[in-house]
Amino acid sequence: MTTGSMLDVPPAERGAHFAPAFGQRVLLTVDTEEEFNWRAPFRREGHGVSHVAAIPRFQAFCEQIGAHPVYMVDWPIVQDAAAVEIIGDALRRGTADIGVQLHPWVNPPFDEAVNVFNSYAGNLPPALEAAKFKALREAIESAFGTPPLIYRAGRYGLGPHTAAMLKDAGIRIDTSVRALFDYSAQDGPDYSNHPVTPYWVDEERSLLELPVTSAYWGPLREMGSTIQRVQRHTPTILRGFSRFRLLERIALTPEGVSVEEALRGIDLSLDAGLPVLVLSFHSPSLAPGHTPYVPDEAAVEALYGWLEVVYRHFAGRGVRSCTTAEIIAAAGG
Repeated sequence: MTTGSMLDVPPAERGAHFAPAFGQRVLLTVDTEEEFNWRAPFRREGHGVSHVAAIPRFQAFCEQIGAHPVYMVDWPIVQDAAAVEIIGDALRRGTADIGVQLHPWVNPPFDEAVNVFNSYAGNLPPALEAAKFKALREAIESAFGTPPLIYRAGRYGLGPHTAAMLKDAGIRIDTSVRALFDYSAQDGPDYSNHPVTPYWVDEERSLLELPVTSAYWGPLREMGSTIQRVQRHTPTILRGFSRFRLLERIALTPEGVSVEEALRGIDLSLDAGLPVLVLSFHSPSLAPGHTPYVPDEAAVEALYGWLEVVYRHFAGRGVRSCTTAEIIAAAGG
């Protein structure tokens, strides 16, 4: 049976239904990647992985607050012996999961120009996207001794042929869709009309889409998608509505989102019945100076404080962490 494009908004009947005993859960995904200058053009060289030394503290913290991180590992990370040992230890103890994250500009084979368009893996020729993914998936399985079952395209860059590629490789969950966000102005995907709830990518129900959780808050939240489309022509409109607290788009991340905003987004998502809330951030934010969100040590501590408050709130609402295997089982996959 033909697998459609993951760029298309799925039909309503593809919605995934979870086993009642699963309840409502939270999944913490970490885009585990190299350090690079976010404001500079993409480069194949010149990146670092020094922040890997901060992962043991983060992993211990997760175990303390009851979080079960999923490390979405890319090529520079899987090539780093320290990262493999640190993350591998958590995997062996059953306190973390491993996934795949493809940054095409640093992932061989290198057969494309390095530019913004090609930074979205789904924009590459299908054979090249598949070759890069295959090299990375096999490197991860070899390094960690287990096949990864979950994928995120770097920069959320799905393409028309990504679904077939993932299914062929045995990936069971994709979490590349950043619902309510539109990257088309940068040659990327438009997810502004995609659902925030999990859904099946294919009719066979073998590939589950688990969108990164976002929510609209405010008096105009029912018009969020419409306003998002208008913003393509008037880029400041969403900022204006947010400033006057008429419409706020809340992403569940400690990067650039206050804990007060996050708690609003969490409550909105839980009250709407979302079965799995997907949190995300970038691993270089665990050390100062590698991302725009964490310029100094105080910002690192603020990130930990954000996670502590958020997970305390989850506990108060009866929401537990989950693993990728539990999601697959609960969805009937």
